[in-house]
Amino acid sequence: MSRRCELTGKAVLSGHLVSHSNRKTKRKFLPNLCNVTLQSDTLQRSVRLRVSAHALRSVEHRGGLDAFLAKAKADELSTGALAIKREIEKKLAAAS
Repeated sequence: MSRRCELTGKAVLSGHLVSHSNRKTKRKFLPNLCNVTLQSDTLQRSVRLRVSAHALRSVEHRGGLDAFLAKAKADELSTGALAIKREIEKKLAAAS
């Protein structure tokens, strides 16, 4: 499983660990990924995703999973999250 957030696309970054003597050794900056279950109001079910802590805060800030996915760009989302976004859009289109 890749170390990538399913909602924001945050992934592993590489850089240097710099010592006091200014020697540089390679290191990885890992995203803070959490396995969470988010509730979709439109679909009336819960969804399990692997998201970063930053994305979890963004979901809460925007007012839930449905609102977050409505504003999210398709190229940042994983295939699973994109499928959920399409389901939500279909359900909203059918309701209106």
